[in-house]
Amino acid sequence: MRTEIDSQSFLVWNSSGGLAAEENDRGMVVADSWLVQDGRVRSYEMHWDRFSNSVGPQGVDRAELAEFRAAVTARLPRRGAWFPRVELLAGPSPRLALRLRPAPALRDTARVWVADEADPRTRPTVKGPDFGAQGRLRKRARAHEADEALLVDGDGHAVEGAFSSLLWWDGGDLCTARDDGRILPGITRRLLLDHAARLGVTVRHTRVSPARLARCEVWITSALHGIRVVTGWAPGDAPAARAALGAAGPWQAHLDSLLTPLPPG
Repeated sequence: MRTEIDSQSFLVWNSSGGLAAEENDRGMVVADSWLVQDGRVRSYEMHWDRFSNSVGPQGVDRAELAEFRAAVTARLPRRGAWFPRVELLAGPSPRLALRLRPAPALRDTARVWVADEADPRTRPTVKGPDFGAQGRLRKRARAHEADEALLVDGDGHAVEGAFSSLLWWDGGDLCTARDDGRILPGITRRLLLDHAARLGVTVRHTRVSPARLARCEVWITSALHGIRVVTGWAPGDAPAARAALGAAGPWQAHLDSLLTPLPPG
């Protein structure tokens, strides 16, 4: 079992040599990440499916991807909290890589900044190629003492977070953005929508303004934090935060119940 791992390990895959440390100067075009807590992970298969669907069109062979996945699974730590990321690197030939990162402190609330420009992403349904633009917006959010940026479309409607999905409660219904090719297929979002269906909760896919969100309990979701309840907005003329209604607890407990041991390495 691996217990002593460089917290900044960057390992590039080679089919003949496996995962090996290497300097990264190529950039990244596709990524996926998940939380590992003491060797347990949520929806591991779903993350790999999303990554596979994104890298396949980039020329990654299925057999090589399967070998890479097995090597990654073997390398992931079984102790501690980690937030590893698999990547497809830019360049003339596809190269796969693993970035081992310790997980940051987990949060159950967040302050959100409403972006003052239209969503700049060019490939919103793929995780990775627009990280530069997303990171720039989150940096601006932090300058406004916020944790996340809320992306808006050209009409001013909320889309999702820079690095999170968006859900909100309205009249007892669980609401989310439309699956219209302008949002990332968030896995935590999918798990919550599936749970709502099993519970008989009405789910609405709709558009919403930040002003409307002011009258709702709002969640931003991700593989890292699960659910974060929005308890503050920025800038100063953004909607006032609505007090959390307390609904998130059982739903986060459901997400926690989905943590299962990693496959054997």
